[in-house]
Amino acid sequence: MENKEELQLQFEYIERLKKITENLASKYGRKPICAIVTFGCQMNARDSEKLNGIVSEAGFDLTEDESGADLVIYNTCTVRDNANQKLYGHLGTLKARKKKIPTLRIALCGCMMQEQSVIENISKNYKFVDLVFGTHNIYKFAELLVRMYESDSQIIDIWDKTDDIVESLPVLRKYPYKSGVNIMFGCDNFCSYCIVPYVRGRERSREPLEIIREIEKLVADGVIEVMLLGQNVNSYGKGLSGDITFAGLLREVEKIEGLKRIRFMTSHPKDLSDELIEVMASSEKICRHIHLPLQAGSDRILKDMNRRYTKESYLKLVDKIKVAMPDIAITTDIIVGYPGETVADVDETIDVIRKVCYDNAFTFIYSKRTGTPAAAREDQADENFVKEQFDRVLSAVRECSAIKNGALTGSVQEALVESVSEQDPTMVTGRLSYNSMVHFKGSADLIGSIVPVRLIQAKGFYYIGEEVKDEH
Repeated sequence: MENKEELQLQFEYIERLKKITENLASKYGRKPICAIVTFGCQMNARDSEKLNGIVSEAGFDLTEDESGADLVIYNTCTVRDNANQKLYGHLGTLKARKKKIPTLRIALCGCMMQEQSVIENISKNYKFVDLVFGTHNIYKFAELLVRMYESDSQIIDIWDKTDDIVESLPVLRKYPYKSGVNIMFGCDNFCSYCIVPYVRGRERSREPLEIIREIEKLVADGVIEVMLLGQNVNSYGKGLSGDITFAGLLREVEKIEGLKRIRFMTSHPKDLSDELIEVMASSEKICRHIHLPLQAGSDRILKDMNRRYTKESYLKLVDKIKVAMPDIAITTDIIVGYPGETVADVDETIDVIRKVCYDNAFTFIYSKRTGTPAAAREDQADENFVKEQFDRVLSAVRECSAIKNGALTGSVQEALVESVSEQDPTMVTGRLSYNSMVHFKGSADLIGSIVPVRLIQAKGFYYIGEEVKDEH
């Protein structure tokens, strides 16, 4: 249940922040400018929409160019080490700028900030950063900004956990026609390689009525597609007083008038129920796409990863999904180079890739995350070995994707137009229910609408098409 008292308190802080921005505007001779830079997943992107909503409500102008901003906020990811290094690179650039412009304010938030070693590094080596907060107290953003502007010292406010859910603060969406909606927070799975449960906390589901009301408001504001977000949406409902599953929530969301499309991520294979498959198969709104992370095809590696399914059970689940929905697009995540992984283990992964024949796979080299069980293992993989195996896996993914991509050629599909093509301003880019993209002749006034498109030619992971216009 949403914490109404905390919600009211944060609106009061937004009013205080407005007075601060008014004073800054008088000082600068213009509105203060804020840039929020987002690293990571869809949940981070949704969090950034909340941050944008609050600073916009408080009187900041927004920019995507951090070099011209008075307030720069980095919303960080820590799933892989390269995300951490990217942040430190950005901070190195800002340090020089802050020496020239002392009024510049810098804030850091997100998953990376929940790591103790990161906080120690920032407090010691990046004293020019003004504000640091994490994933659990993001709803206190307005309050934290007020504290930052009223203080001359670095503020670090990191929580280990929270039970509070505060979701009704201002949000500024990136797209007027689609939106992410958080249905739950945190993760209880503790996969041995993954830092997420440690930085996002344990699972907490939102009340279904609050989710429905939020989506109804979004639809009234022009949204026609929602993405239901959670680290493991299939375990939605655990801990709530009512008896509701993720499939049950989808049934209720589907009833919302004016909503055209429903997507969700991420699905953990161990929790994907027959009820969910049934709901998806019978739905006219749930998109024909499911992201089903495999991570590895070897039972030995899966057990060590604490994934709690086997190669056989995963393949049986995929078969169930395909029988119910023969046209379904299935994508996945795969990790290569997990500690102790052998050529034979990678062979098992490639076998799954070929049997499932994924529409696409996001393939990653294992990234050692301090604090996870896998990081403590002594049999970390050799770099050259990992590169060889990664190339093998990537080759198998491409072979299978080439078979799947193009299967819709010649058919007419509905596409949600998302943008004008970056390569050709006379064309627009649309997304199919299957999550693949199509480029076709059209103008910007089509953005946000769903139009029928004939798929003329497959070009790898996208199609070239033409709009099918009503002849009557």
